[in-house]
Amino acid sequence: MAQPVVIALRLVRLLLVLLVVTFLSFLLLNLLPGDPTTQILGLSASEEAREQLRRELGLDDPLFTRYLAWLGELVTGDLGTSYTTSVPVTEALAERLPVTLELLVAAQLVALGLALPIGVAAARRAGRPLDQALTALSFGLLSTPVFVLGVLLILVFAVKWQVLPATGWTPISLDLGWNLTSVLLPAITLGCAQTAVYARLLRTDLIATLQEDYITLARARGLSPRRILWRHALRPSAISLVTAVGLNLGALIGGAVIIETLFGLPGVGRLIVDSIFARDYLTVQGGVVLISVGYVLVNFAVDLVYVAVDPRIRRA
Repeated sequence: MAQPVVIALRLVRLLLVLLVVTFLSFLLLNLLPGDPTTQILGLSASEEAREQLRRELGLDDPLFTRYLAWLGELVTGDLGTSYTTSVPVTEALAERLPVTLELLVAAQLVALGLALPIGVAAARRAGRPLDQALTALSFGLLSTPVFVLGVLLILVFAVKWQVLPATGWTPISLDLGWNLTSVLLPAITLGCAQTAVYARLLRTDLIATLQEDYITLARARGLSPRRILWRHALRPSAISLVTAVGLNLGALIGGAVIIETLFGLPGVGRLIVDSIFARDYLTVQGGVVLISVGYVLVNFAVDLVYVAVDPRIRRA
């Protein structure tokens, strides 16, 4: 278990980072061109009506004053009400969040399901043609933007073979089978880049582990290469992989914005994009803050778990 002092220091850092993240999100969106009163009252409204609405909304107050007021509402879970749809932003995000979370979990499962056999196969045949081919494949996946890969997968699986839908979403509550069908192609697209990262990391750690003395002793005892690999080498080699999975979960949150837009998924990312085009700044602000805070919290949780697992970090 991590020491209380270490946890307390990380909590202080977490609060400071969250304050910086929320302030920057608030600042950037307030610097965007456009007048919220125009969205609410329309272009035909008089300047007097707009001035009165600005005073009612507090838009004439200093930026830092408005930030503190918004932060106080944020702590209570109130992100305001959309100027365009008149729906509370918190309610809109809560409705879309399950879609994004399912996409992230499915993408991680796809990435790990592909990375484990690829990494193990490459480590067992290090330097051989199979290892070189898998290395080239990994670099190819890393260098391919997710939207390009998504378009290619749509052309192959949805247009040519017609085995998976290109767009649309079916909730789990309606039909589990169709839900898995609708999430499979986006999850593969989002998880492929992570597959390359995980496979290369596992390959490197496995090659180093297979050169340890206890592995040489296991071979001298006559254990089969398969048993040595899966029973003795894989587990200690997976520590870095577990850390990478936790850290990349935060990165996947940002990638979900592109994937949800490309495949037409009703998630938080799609809501943000639609709100940008509708100039619905309150919804954009709430979505950006949700993604930013989620990224920070995921990295904080991984940091604590890693400190608890590895005593060397606690001592450092």
